[in-house]
Formats: sequence, structure tokens, C-alpha cells
Amino acid sequence: MSERNPGTELDLEWISRVRVNSQSVQKRAQQIQAQKIPRKQFQTAWLLKAVTCIDLTTLSGDDTPSNVHRLCMKAVRPVRHDLLKKIHMQDKGVTTAAVCVYPSRVSDAVKSLKAANCRLPVASVATGFPAGQTPLETRLQEVALAVRDGATEIDIVISRTLALAGQWEAMYQEIRQFRDACGDAHMKTILAVGELGTLTNVYKASLVAMMAGSDFIKTSTGKESVNATYPVAVVMSRAIRDYFLHTGHKVGFKPAGGIRTAQESLLWLLLVQQELGQDWVCPHLFRFGASSLLADLERQIYHQVTGQYAAYQDLPLA
Repeated sequence: MSERNPGTELDLEWISRVRVNSQSVQKRAQQIQAQKIPRKQFQTAWLLKAVTCIDLTTLSGDDTPSNVHRLCMKAVRPVRHDLLKKIHMQDKGVTTAAVCVYPSRVSDAVKSLKAANCRLPVASVATGFPAGQTPLETRLQEVALAVRDGATEIDIVISRTLALAGQWEAMYQEIRQFRDACGDAHMKTILAVGELGTLTNVYKASLVAMMAGSDFIKTSTGKESVNATYPVAVVMSRAIRDYFLHTGHKVGFKPAGGIRTAQESLLWLLLVQQELGQDWVCPHLFRFGASSLLADLERQIYHQVTGQYAAYQDLPLA
């Protein structure tokens, strides 16, 4: 992964000055959705790029060692070998960016990837995911246990209560403690944007999370009623850009929840390229949190390579 964001002192004056022009944001979001996506061989390259930016995820109550193992095997070989061979990509090490599981399944994922001789990062959700309503001590312990079991990336959730009440100092201190508990593991901070009320709150929460040392900011847990949307993405990416211009530290962006089609994934990549620049169009600074997106991406790659659409049973399941 890239150089880490060490965070900064909490700048309450900067946060208090924040005003988001919702109309302007909506207009930009509509422009993004109306864009033409790349075609022909360019599209194949973009589809493969999208594959390499996925945190392949399973966060179900019925997760078992065997379905985590299957997820890991799919992450190691996300696209069928014969398809990669036809486009001369078979030896380029195409994998997803990481696998993402609950803390209790981290050791299963680490074991499976080790057996496959693959150094793919294991990410784990923690801190009382998805609601973040457990006591602070429990949330900190959950981070420490996931890191102990081999997670190298931790997706934490903020306390929405603190954000909604404008208690930015308390939120900053809490995230700093999570950052300390992560140790060398990279920290992705989930803002749960669907529960923050306003775009101004989304921007402020983004800034506080970055000041507290988040390596990534992430839209959603995928469990809220509203998840990754284009207006929210515009606001979060502008916050990332402002933070970078202010501090020189690059923070990653991770949309999650509801991104299921290849076409959508290409629009997200274009959004990041246009709002943040080419540097961000890589797994070090951009991730999709997704469980079903990979199936459609592989199906579209199959179509690009063969001119036909595969039946879902022709492609290995994640």
C-alpha cells in the first residue's frame, strides 16, 4: 500500500467554515452519470482495472470457513485464466485488491491465502460494525484482535451520534484511538453517509476522519438504506482533494454498497480520475467495497474477449 496518512491536529476553525452547495453537487453528479464510458479495447483495460480495485467482501451471518476459502480463491483468480491469456494478461498478477471479512473469519482468510501462496491483504470490519453502538473498549479490542489474527487493513465505523451532534472533537479522539489500535494495519473509516443527514455533515465527517489519521474514507457499511451515491462521492472526493492540498497527504476513497454492475464501476473510476487525478486510479488509493460486482465485471470481460455473453454458470462463483 501507499505511504500512510499520519493525520494532523484537529482544525475546528476549518470544519466550522465548511458549507456545501447541494445544487452544484447534484449538477456535477448528473454530469458524471451522463458520461460515455470507454469502448472496445479501452473498456477491457478499464474493466480489469476495476477488478484490481475490489475489496471482495463477505459479511453474512452464515459465513463459514469454507465460503471464506472460496472467496479467497476467487480473489486470487478473479478472472478465468483462458480469458486473460487471450488478452496477454495471464502473467500480470491480476487479483482483487483485498478480501474483506468479519473479525472472527480473519484467521480463515489468512490461512486460505497463505495456502495459495498469495500475499493478498486481508481487511476486516471492526468497531461494532455496522452500527458502531457497542462500548468504546469493546470496539478497540475488536480492532486489536483482528490485527492479531492477521488483518492488514481495518474498516472502522464512526459513531454517527457524535457526527450528528457536531461533537467533532470527541469523534476525532475516538478515531485516533482506533488508529493507534490498528498499529501497522491501514485504517479505512466508514462514514455511513446515509445516516449523516446533510452533505455538509458528510464533508465535515470526511475532514475529521482524515485529520485523525484515516488512510481511506469509505461511504457506507452497505447495511444502510442509502449507500454509495454520486453526490456523496463528489463531496468526499473534494474533501480528499482539499485535505491533500492542505497537508500533502493522499487519502484513499472507497465507495461501498449497491455497486453491482460493470457500467457503474467504470463511472466510479471516471469520477475518481476527474475529481482526484490519475494517481488515485489504483488499488492503493481507490477501492470498491463489493460482493456481487465481480461477477458482472468478469461477464463483461468475457464478452469483450469472445464477443458473446457467458451464462453465470460458466464463470466460477465468489
